[in-house]
Amino acid sequence: MTRVLALVGSLRDGSVSRQLAETAAAVAAEGVEVTLFEGLAEVPFYNEDIDGEGTPATAAALREAATTADAVLLVTPEYNGTVSAVLKNALDWLSRPYGSGALKGKAVAVVSQSPSRNAAKWALEDVVKVAGIAGAEVVEGGTLSVGETFGKFAGAHAKEHAETAQQIAGVVEALAAATKVLADA
Repeated sequence: MTRVLALVGSLRDGSVSRQLAETAAAVAAEGVEVTLFEGLAEVPFYNEDIDGEGTPATAAALREAATTADAVLLVTPEYNGTVSAVLKNALDWLSRPYGSGALKGKAVAVVSQSPSRNAAKWALEDVVKVAGIAGAEVVEGGTLSVGETFGKFAGAHAKEHAETAQQIAGVVEALAAATKVLADA
């Protein structure tokens, strides 16, 4: 079983980012389990003064979830031309301790979404950069930008849009395959 942890960069329950993560869980192939991390809203902003023996329980739970997962799927909206603060904060916690954080050597895929035609490509680029600096291995075929979401989904759940569901399935498949390659390396 390949265990994928999904981190969603939007806190809204019905957000398109959350729907895309839920789609990943729904379309994952047999032998791949995608679990959404609940609780990013409770993770405090990264502060080295509270990291260590007194690490907040929510941040420790995030690190434990990422450490025990085989791979990580990051799903982000684009806020003001970049990654959302909640996802950036999660990546900051996962990047520590420096050089040996929970993402070090871990297979990661990134999906971005936006109602614009730009499809949150700037946020995707920033998440790829931050994840790479944190030590993650962003996998080939493991990025996807979904644009024009308002018209594309027209009020329906993202998993009901066949093309998007198929694209998400491809990202999850690439992530699972890369996980096996990294494990064998």
